[in-house]
Amino acid sequence: MTDMSAFFEPGMRVEHPGQPDWGIGQIQSSIAGKVTVNFPNAGKVVIDAARVELRPVLDP
Repeated sequence: MTDMSAFFEPGMRVEHPGQPDWGIGQIQSSIAGKVTVNFPNAGKVVIDAARVELRPVLDP
């Protein structure tokens, strides 16, 4: 698994592959491999990007 945290920027929308019920989240910050995401059904979650490969959601 590749650490994609350098790719993520505040405002980007992402999905957690293991928690689809959390909904589409918005990245708040990405610092030193830790990505803070605000999910509509889970609230603010800090994710280790080296362990979880968040999926970017592109607007149609």
